[in-house]
Amino acid sequence: MAKRAESWTVTDGFWERVEPLIPPRPLAPGKRYLRKPGAGRPPKPARLVFEAIVYVLRTGCQWKALPRERFGSASAVHKRFLEWEQAGFFEALWKAGLAEYDEMQGIAWRWQSIDGALLKAPLAQEAVGPNPTDRGKKGKQAPSAGGRPWRPLVDHRDRGQRQ
Repeated sequence: MAKRAESWTVTDGFWERVEPLIPPRPLAPGKRYLRKPGAGRPPKPARLVFEAIVYVLRTGCQWKALPRERFGSASAVHKRFLEWEQAGFFEALWKAGLAEYDEMQGIAWRWQSIDGALLKAPLAQEAVGPNPTDRGKKGKQAPSAGGRPWRPLVDHRDRGQRQ
């Protein structure tokens, strides 16, 4: 019986389709890169970084919660994620996935719908009442128990002034 792979594991077949879309590492113009033996860590393999990104998307965990023993430094993975996002990798991956699905199943491009709400519900305030977190705000405070606002006996006193 074949072992079932975790949902975040990148298979060889999937990696063959993804790898050509991965952008090269951005290099500063005019700078010469020479990595001395034993100096710094080598960059993470792109497949491992991509698998870590898929892990975050599939599990919904935070970046810092990535398993260190499997993926290494979460900040290094996140940095590469930001580089790839800036280079348009995820949009290219989305378009390639749509094109492949369109070839396999066909997408009904004529009929599409969108649902969303960008405004507050017009009757929400009347149905719910005032926001309970607004109780402590100065502008809308209720009067004190006696009905009169509280005032100190002494108007103002400088620190250097003696009584």
